[in-house]
Amino acid sequence: MKEYKFKINGNEYNVAINSTEGNIADVTVNGIAYQVEMDNVLPAAPVQAAPVQAAPSVQPAAARAAAPKPASPAGAGKAVTAPMPGVILEISVKEGDTVSAGQKVAVLEAMKMENEIQAESAGTVTKIHVAKGDSVSDGTPIVTIA
Repeated sequence: MKEYKFKINGNEYNVAINSTEGNIADVTVNGIAYQVEMDNVLPAAPVQAAPVQAAPSVQPAAARAAAPKPASPAGAGKAVTAPMPGVILEISVKEGDTVSAGQKVAVLEAMKMENEIQAESAGTVTKIHVAKGDSVSDGTPIVTIA
C-alpha cells in the first residue's frame, strides 16, 4: 500500500493506493474506499507502504466507533464529513445535542438534489464546522460527534 497526502483548494486528503489490477485501482481517500478507473495503466510492480508523517486529519463518518462515548471537550470526537461537494442547506443539530445512529445532522445540496447527512453512530455533537449556505468539498467536516 502506498500512501500520499494531498492538499486541494486548502483541503487535506489522505490517499492510499491499496492495489491495482489492469486499469482499476482500489484506493482509500480519507478512510473511504473507492474503485478508480485509470486512463493510463500503472506498471505491474509491488506496492510498498511508505511512511506517513503523523498529522491531524479528519476521520470519515464510516470510521466512527459504534458505541456512544461520554461527553468530551468541544471539538473532540469523529467528524461527519461531506460525501460530495455541495452547499449546506440545513444544520439539523446544535452543539451539545445527543444524536443516534442514522439521525439527520445536516442537508447538503449537490447537483440540484438535497442529500441528508446522517450520523453513523450515537453520541454527542461537540462541534459544528459549517453554517447554512457554506460551500463544502468532498470530505469537509460538517459536525463532530463524540
